[in-house]
Amino acid sequence: MTLATTDPIVAPETLSVAPRPDHLLVAEMVAPGSRVLDVGCGDGALLRLLIERRGVDGRGIELSQSGVNACVSHGLSVIQGDADADLGYYPDDAFDYVVLSQTLQATRRPKAVVEDLLRIGRRAIVSFPNFGHWRTRSQFFLRGRMPQNANLPETWFDTPNIHLCTIRDFVDLVELLGARIERAVALDATGRPVRVNAPWWVWNLFGAQGVFLLSRG
Repeated sequence: MTLATTDPIVAPETLSVAPRPDHLLVAEMVAPGSRVLDVGCGDGALLRLLIERRGVDGRGIELSQSGVNACVSHGLSVIQGDADADLGYYPDDAFDYVVLSQTLQATRRPKAVVEDLLRIGRRAIVSFPNFGHWRTRSQFFLRGRMPQNANLPETWFDTPNIHLCTIRDFVDLVELLGARIERAVALDATGRPVRVNAPWWVWNLFGAQGVFLLSRG
């Protein structure tokens, strides 16, 4: 895999639709003017938001060719690559922040991926759908089916997700890695933060997704 990239010929386009609540929260966690790598950047919506509102020096890596094409068409510096296989090519401390937004559950080796995030970046931001949310639990309990909702929209036979986890699971992983949680926010189904001073079990029950800012321990 070739990691060298050239600067985009045109300035990234501004966002034409309202940003997602979780993207706004991620942007809030990033210091202005930082060097940022967005892993699994999709169509580049988050990367564009970070460049537009936080003035970051942003780069991206995306698995799908369609995603890479969409990013490049918007003037973003994005290469095609696999989070599971290609993060090892990046040197230590190459970025101030490495972002993994709604991608952790689709990786084959999530523990190794988070370790790489914390190696490549001085800080890592990870967001993911919470499989412990009460609506998810109720679909299992009442219907006996794999859940589908706004954060998990695909059917079980079409989903790219292979390692779904709960907020509590992720906190355990962070502790296992010896990393530090600098900030953590659980968002409900409408994208609003769950009460900040709630204990973990409340977040695990009522948070539809979690957003974590991590640093090395």
